[in-house]
Amino acid sequence: MRTLFYPFLVPGGVLLLAVAVLVHWLEVPAGVEALLGYVPHVVLALGLFLGWRFNRSRLIFALLVLAIAERALALTDGALLLRTVAVLLPLNLTWISFLRERGLLTPWGLVRVAIIGAQVAAAGWLIHAVPDRLSAWLRWTPTHWLELTTVSVGPWAALALALSALIVLLHFLRRPAVFEAAFFWALPAIFLGLFVTHSQQAMTLYFSGAGLILLTGVLETSHFMAFRDELTGLAARRAMNEALLKLGSRYAIAMVDIDHFKKINDRYGHDVGDQVLRMVAAKLAAVAGGGRPFRYGGEEFAVIFPGKGAEEVVPYLERLRISIEQAEFVIRSRRRPRKKPENPKNRGSTRQVLKVAVSIGVAERGGKRAPEEVLKAADQALYRAKKQGRNQVCRK
Repeated sequence: MRTLFYPFLVPGGVLLLAVAVLVHWLEVPAGVEALLGYVPHVVLALGLFLGWRFNRSRLIFALLVLAIAERALALTDGALLLRTVAVLLPLNLTWISFLRERGLLTPWGLVRVAIIGAQVAAAGWLIHAVPDRLSAWLRWTPTHWLELTTVSVGPWAALALALSALIVLLHFLRRPAVFEAAFFWALPAIFLGLFVTHSQQAMTLYFSGAGLILLTGVLETSHFMAFRDELTGLAARRAMNEALLKLGSRYAIAMVDIDHFKKINDRYGHDVGDQVLRMVAAKLAAVAGGGRPFRYGGEEFAVIFPGKGAEEVVPYLERLRISIEQAEFVIRSRRRPRKKPENPKNRGSTRQVLKVAVSIGVAERGGKRAPEEVLKAADQALYRAKKQGRNQVCRK
């Protein structure tokens, strides 16, 4: 469950709480209050730079619509503009959250800029040309009991925010990632800025908070990509190198290698090979004894056991080896229909079970050996396990 709730709540939920505390409960000193006026400019500039540097056009587009909305509300004091922004802004953030990263100065990027610009032009024309008709539409409700009398910006704005939050939340549940969660937390920040606050400064801070949430979402995603293996979800080799520097005086390292993995790739294709890697990684993630698994490279994994010796961790590694050996990995036939037939025939011809096994070598820190030497010793033990017939655990 942590893999779902942690990226949802951190950092987006934490940052929103911090902004709410700053706006509603903290008394900001006069000197600091003057500096708060620069916050939106700093967030925008930093966000644009990071969006360009990390090739995150969604961040740039989201910050662009936030900046346009904030500046429009800051420079023009009008209830009609407020209601219009309250409808368009959450819908645009929802749309942007679903976009693919296709660059900014590309045909796709220019079309998206044009869509945003067309909305600004259309909204400006409607506000100046037919303000009464637009105001009546924004205030209209299908039935009297649906009228949200407590919402100053109108029922359609409330509906747009609620619908956007639901769609973005479902999108996160489908693709749980920090940046997807950031779009969700940006919506409550907008809600608080438009619905709850009654000052321009507070609204600007909430809009800046929404931008900061999106910005940190990109940073967290980049950190995840650097320290996590995208295919398996395990910590990557870079994370392992840092973990090795933090080990104490007693630990064991195990090297795990999938047996005959090249043959699996050659016979069944790389898609099946990737599925095998994910299956083995899932078993490694559940290893007992306090082991921390890492994707070392290719079909090879490493497990670090802080505070334990090699003899102590062998039983855990044996259980890991057996669990992988006993796992049923079913390969779907290419002739298998996409939809399950009502009366399946010749079921055995479409179901093929692949047996997967691993060889494991383990070594512990002895004397004053450096982590690199322990890793090398575990690799030598793994080589011996391969040489002695595979599908076994050898200790150095």
